[in-house]
Amino acid sequence: MLKNLYRLSIELTNHKYSSMAVKRFASSKMSKRFIPSFASVYKINTEEMQEEIHTFPTLQQFFIRSLKPSVRPINQELDSVVSPVDAVVEKMGSITNDLQMRAKGINYSIEEMLSDEQIAPKYMGGTYMVLYLSPSHYHKIHSPISGEVTKQWTLGGKSYPVNQLGLKYGKEPLAKNYRRLTEIEHNKKHVALVKVGAMFVNSIELTHTTSTLSKGEEMAYFSFGSTVILLFEKNAFQLDPIIKEKQEVKVGQKIGKWLS
Repeated sequence: MLKNLYRLSIELTNHKYSSMAVKRFASSKMSKRFIPSFASVYKINTEEMQEEIHTFPTLQQFFIRSLKPSVRPINQELDSVVSPVDAVVEKMGSITNDLQMRAKGINYSIEEMLSDEQIAPKYMGGTYMVLYLSPSHYHKIHSPISGEVTKQWTLGGKSYPVNQLGLKYGKEPLAKNYRRLTEIEHNKKHVALVKVGAMFVNSIELTHTTSTLSKGEEMAYFSFGSTVILLFEKNAFQLDPIIKEKQEVKVGQKIGKWLS
């Protein structure tokens, strides 16, 4: 019953007109007056920001703020894989041999998530990590490794929330929401970054323009809170034992190592 009510309420509000209204307000000069209260409510560390809080013309510009380079050092170990975002590790585990991953009691199809029958099989038996970004987090996305971009593509339409309720009661939001995907090759093995859109504002902007990425390099940003899913090919990645579910991670922090 609760699941049906939740889905109905989302369907009634989650359409192009409500999305346009939210986006229009956040991008308007009127939204500037809400920036201090937004920063206060979400306990945003303004000392980390590259610019002063009063310089942002809109709430949307504040949301995609840049940080001082010194506050997110990138782990420089040659085989390290780093967190691409500031986030909470919502879930992690093994991708099954029938290309499934499990989050909040729901089995998600990796093949449906990627929507590519050629690419999906290579991730069978690999590892996944679900990284949730709340409104309080820094919302730029960085590369977890250095490598070649082998494919970028966009899937999905409107989006369900990707918070706790969204994952539990939504229509498989991690596999069906609007999403932009990037696959990176490093030493002949692959990682896929699935950047999942959040409710109302399906805005995931790519910022890198070349076919190569360096570890820690900025590659995209979310306009509002969302989720990044990392999919690692089998025998490509070993999780660092200190990384646990529900743990906060930061951009550039080592989350594991690339297996040669």
